[in-house]
Amino acid sequence: MPSVSSHTNAPAAAEDFARNWEAVRHDGAIQFAPVELPEKPQTPDWLARLFKAVGDLLRPVAEALGVSWPTLKWILLALAIALLLFIVWRLLGPLLLPSSKKEDTPEEWAPDQAQAVALLEDADRLVAEGRFGEATHLLLQRSVGHIRDTRPDLLDPSSTAREISRLDALSDTARQTFALIAERVEHSLFALRPLNDEDWQVARKAYSEFALTRPTAAEGPLGA
Repeated sequence: MPSVSSHTNAPAAAEDFARNWEAVRHDGAIQFAPVELPEKPQTPDWLARLFKAVGDLLRPVAEALGVSWPTLKWILLALAIALLLFIVWRLLGPLLLPSSKKEDTPEEWAPDQAQAVALLEDADRLVAEGRFGEATHLLLQRSVGHIRDTRPDLLDPSSTAREISRLDALSDTARQTFALIAERVEHSLFALRPLNDEDWQVARKAYSEFALTRPTAAEGPLGA
């Protein structure tokens, strides 16, 4: 027969269990409520239509290869992502990576010395006949031809002497020489002022110092 004490302790144990259970239920650190999963985002209509159109187009290919369209779709998507990453790398890679090439300072360009000597000889023959304007114009015209032969991409048929004298591909000395000769040719052509021996000597000296003072026919930006 059960003892009186066991009957007396049963209600107390039940009350302790209920009290402990309520304490556990109200403990915020323990999750009792059902976990609400976020709704799966819906594929945009335009993307769904695009997948469907591509699927209809490539389904025969997938069937010929023995691959289901869903599998082929993910393969194509992976290839597209890889292609996109490759394009981004090619565009941004040179900007992100430090340059490993040391930029060399280009040498100043000068016309071939044999051409320069021949040009001065032709011009001196004109000067001997008193044709100072034609001799100065020949210096300018023949020099432009030398540039065009070396770097035709720098000039177009409408390039003026002033524009050529400002080309970044020319050295400072070359630009100054072209500007000085062009100024005298312009005076002859547009100011209707015939050039004299003094004009010729200034132009000849500038050209000679530029073209003949180098030990070799160095080629810088134009010869690159």
